[in-house]
Amino acid sequence: MMAAVLAEVIASGARVFAISGVQGSGKSTLAAQLARAAAARGLPTAVLSIDDVYLDHDARQALARDVHPLLATRGPPGTHDLALAFATLDALRATGSADLPRFDKLADRRCTRSDWPRVAGIRLVILEGWFIGTTAEDDAALATPVNALERDEDPDATWRRWCNAALARDYPALWARADRLLFLQPPGFEVVADWRWQAEQALHAAAPSRPAMTRAGIERFIQHYERVSRQALRTLPAIADLVIGLDAARRPTTDAPVPTRRRTSPAG
Repeated sequence: MMAAVLAEVIASGARVFAISGVQGSGKSTLAAQLARAAAARGLPTAVLSIDDVYLDHDARQALARDVHPLLATRGPPGTHDLALAFATLDALRATGSADLPRFDKLADRRCTRSDWPRVAGIRLVILEGWFIGTTAEDDAALATPVNALERDEDPDATWRRWCNAALARDYPALWARADRLLFLQPPGFEVVADWRWQAEQALHAAAPSRPAMTRAGIERFIQHYERVSRQALRTLPAIADLVIGLDAARRPTTDAPVPTRRRTSPAG
């Protein structure tokens, strides 16, 4: 599978290759593997996760105070520093050099710029994230809650309407910076809780002193992302350039990514 993805990347001539997939789908692992494989082929590669450009804790607390308390939780549309993402990707495309933003999730703070890795000579950027490429929903779809979190903590739909508006207004400019998009397609949203729980257990095993979420905590946490994740599942198979189907054990269901469309040339 890796060889097939790399072949698609090289054949496309992409400067920015995006990987989208719900939480726990393996997009970060795939991005790292693809970066190593590309570098081995003489294609210097940098990886940028949308998680690296979260708004800092204080900025999200301001949104939580001024707009809705649920905006304190990082991740949904509207909780990213898109200007930073644009500047980083544009610099990498133009010059191959940039400082790569990094976010400390335990501290809930962006790392100081002196701790950001400096890269140069980059010819390929892999942009990965849980909802890359996802389009906004019709406003009418927002009226009905999709889970208990929306029903109980966003009864008037203020939070989800605000996130959806940000997704419609602000994120297309980020999606457009990707020349190709690969979607890791799960069998359904129902697998996300198990995948996220497995990831949490692995993180805790690797660092026992790290605060760990309970299964109940995981179940509540993923409800912040359920609406947009379901929208991704509905729309990305037709939007993405390549799709890799996954079974419930995260195993690819085909030997190669399935092309869904071909753009005539990379962006920019």
